[in-house]
Amino acid sequence: MAQGFNTRSIHVGQTSDPTTGAVVPPIYLSSTFEQDVPGTPLNGFEYSRCDNPTRTALQHNLASLEGGLLAYSFASGMAAEDAFFRAILKPGDHIVLGNDAYGGSYRAIAQVYGPLGIGHSTIDFADLAKVEELIASTKPKVVRIETPTNPLMSIVDIEAVATISHRHDALVLVDNTFATPALQRPFELGADVVLHSTTKYLGGHSDVVGGAIVLKDADLAEKVAQIQNWMGAISSPFDAYLTMRGIKTLGIRMERHSENALALAQRFEGHSAVERILYPGLSSHPGHEIAARQMSAFGGMMSIQLAGGETAATTLLTRTKLFTLAPSLGGVESLIEHPGLMTHHSVEGTALEVPANLVRISVGIEDMDDLIEDLAQALDSLL
Repeated sequence: MAQGFNTRSIHVGQTSDPTTGAVVPPIYLSSTFEQDVPGTPLNGFEYSRCDNPTRTALQHNLASLEGGLLAYSFASGMAAEDAFFRAILKPGDHIVLGNDAYGGSYRAIAQVYGPLGIGHSTIDFADLAKVEELIASTKPKVVRIETPTNPLMSIVDIEAVATISHRHDALVLVDNTFATPALQRPFELGADVVLHSTTKYLGGHSDVVGGAIVLKDADLAEKVAQIQNWMGAISSPFDAYLTMRGIKTLGIRMERHSENALALAQRFEGHSAVERILYPGLSSHPGHEIAARQMSAFGGMMSIQLAGGETAATTLLTRTKLFTLAPSLGGVESLIEHPGLMTHHSVEGTALEVPANLVRISVGIEDMDDLIEDLAQALDSLL
């Protein structure tokens, strides 16, 4: 019988050390590895840019959790995404992505790949007829999906968009950072590639930066492996260890993140200082039914649009006590930020520009009552 998610989170890649019996495998900090015969590495390890036992263990774990064939661990989420695009794109190719997406990814697509002759289009993936029309006309090499999206928390029907994309021979990349494989498994819905910023929920403790690409096709995986080896944007052994340590509790953390976020969304929907709560767990969310179908819970990310505009949004950031004003997300502690001024400032003036009254919240795993009390006093102070 196949092992469950939490069992694999803890055990895949985590074989006890055969020399000492240590339950937690050692961190292999060595940059190079001895050979008995020239050109024949022992157990496949030669030089740590090419491969390292600690990074390999993490990669096995990631592939298992996502249901992929192979995974590659990088120094950051952007390094992972860049390696994938470098592996498959050439001048004249095209990328289709959502009109709500991580600002750093859009910046790379528009400002790094664009001058190299790689085009892009943005679209609202909710309108499947227009998605079909755009993909049919632009013939993209890659259709890039986030769901839930960052920061507007929109939901993309992965299966529907993948079906359209494959009809036109496009590869489907899904950024699964917000949901994680604990809540959503894109390969089961038709994705070809899964992307993660492992900095976020997989690491889960705001103490490590990393990224990963997971693939189900061996030939495509080999291309990504070559770019990783040649260009060298690898995760270090210690970073790989920290990420694996975080993954061991991913399942139970995502349960708590989801419970807390849903409670906050339900509590403050309709608050006088709030124009709109953006959280897919709310029945009022336009993507709620799709999210309920393709996710097992709704995650720990939510956004709030304030009735008082940008002034209210920036003021709220200074009024919370438990919600720390900081970029990033996915740690055990709750964070709050203004995407338009912080994480998504680079998309100002584009189709991806973020509303000025939007605040993004990464809901942590603190006691729910404490989080509700803190956000209540902060929102009440705006009235």
